[in-house]
Order: sequence, then structure tokens, then C-alpha cells
Amino acid sequence: MDSSSSTADWFQDRIAASVAPLLPGFAVEAVAEMDSTNTELMRRARAGRVEPVLLVAERQTAGRGRLGRPWQSGAQQDAAVSLTFSLGMPLAPADWSGLSLAVGVAVAEGLDPSGAHKIGLKWPNDVWVEDRKLVGILIETALPSDGGPDASRYVVIGIGINIGAREGDGMRTPPAWLHQWRPGASAPEVLAELAEPLVRTVLDFEARGFAPFAERFAARDVLRGREVALSDGTAGLCEGVAWGGELQVRTDAGLQLISSDEVSVRPRGMSF
Repeated sequence: MDSSSSTADWFQDRIAASVAPLLPGFAVEAVAEMDSTNTELMRRARAGRVEPVLLVAERQTAGRGRLGRPWQSGAQQDAAVSLTFSLGMPLAPADWSGLSLAVGVAVAEGLDPSGAHKIGLKWPNDVWVEDRKLVGILIETALPSDGGPDASRYVVIGIGINIGAREGDGMRTPPAWLHQWRPGASAPEVLAELAEPLVRTVLDFEARGFAPFAERFAARDVLRGREVALSDGTAGLCEGVAWGGELQVRTDAGLQLISSDEVSVRPRGMSF
């Protein structure tokens, strides 16, 4: 890991003060540059470091998305353009299904509480605005090296948000960015807005699972009612998300429940 302390004000004390009552021992770290905040927290977890932490980088040189795809699109990715951070914490839900959807709900509601900007959720881990990608979410888990059979896993929730204008060349989905309707927003301000609600959502998910978030996800579901195609060749009409977080697709063979992390889905006509 190559990193140096950030010189920007990321409201670390303010965020820590709001989150610490929920997560004792919680800390906020900000660095100028890093390969990947998710990769770093996974390294720490595998080495037995499982303290709750939020790690934010002004620039990531090897940011990752789902299925190993790169997050940033070139060397210009920095805090003026993107907010990239990871939340790491021990977690032991009864069922992990739907965690990325619950996180998406927290992010979408945090960025667009009223729904006025049509920020929607695309199964399983993207936040879209009019079929353009605003936010990507990557969730990984690790079992600490000294963990026994009953040990909690350590979850790392990586979030990348387009703050400023981004070129769409080479991207599978055209980008949207926050400055299109909040021109004065800064990455530190957005992080301070999202951190505490995000932690609260994850803890609520741990206690109650995805079911309490299902209706809130449905209210912003950008695929429901649309013809969709999946990367495994499945195609049909999306009937929304089930209470367990599975994507429901009505195909010629009947209703299919899609839960695999290895499958991608797009509205029919959009490329993978």
C-alpha cells in the first residue's frame, strides 16, 4: 500500500463523533492516494485487524468494482471527481442476502431524500440516474486469520460516487454525476452526510435482514417492469426484487429468481 495522509478536511472528527455511539472504537482515516480502500481493509482483516473503520482515499490507483472491473476511468480520478471510500466492520447477520441492496437504499436516500432527482437502484449494487451510473458498490468479506468457527466475518463495503463530470469512454454504463444537480457539492461534504446513515443501515440489516428494506428498494427499482437481459443468457420481464433480495425475472420457462453474484443484468438493449 502506497499512501500518505490527506491534507484535505474530511470532517473526520464530526463523522467519528456521530458513528462512535453506534460502533465503539470506530475511526475515520483519510489518505491522499491508495491502490484501493477495499483492498487495504481486506488486507488488514486477513491479518487480524478487525476494528471498525471508514477509510477514504482522495485518489485510488487500482479501484475495483464488481466482478473485478476497474472503478476509475483513467488517471484523472481524484476527490474533485469521485468520492471513494470503504467501511469495514465485524458483522454477523443471520442471512447475508440483500446486503448490497440495503446499502444501495441508504446511499440513494442519502443523496436524494425526496426522490426529486430520480436516483434509482439497479440490482444488485448500482445507483442509477436515468440509466446512467452514479454510484457503484462493492461488498467483500473476510474471516480473520485467528477467527474460530463462530467468529464474526469482517465486511468491507466499498462505495464509489461520481461527484464531478466524468468521461464515459470505455464504460459499460454511461456515467451520471452529482454536480449535475448539486454543483457546489464536495466529496467531504457528501461523505459526512452518508457515513452515519450507512452504518445505521448496516447494523439494522445485521439485526433484521433485508426484509425491512424491500419496499424502500422497490420504490427506486429501475429494472422493475422492464424487459431485461442477463449475462448468462436469461431474458425476460423483471418483476422486481423478492423479500430475500433475489431478482425476479419472468421468462418463457416461468419466474426465475436470480441471486448469483456472478450474473450481471441490463435493461434489454444495453450492452454488458
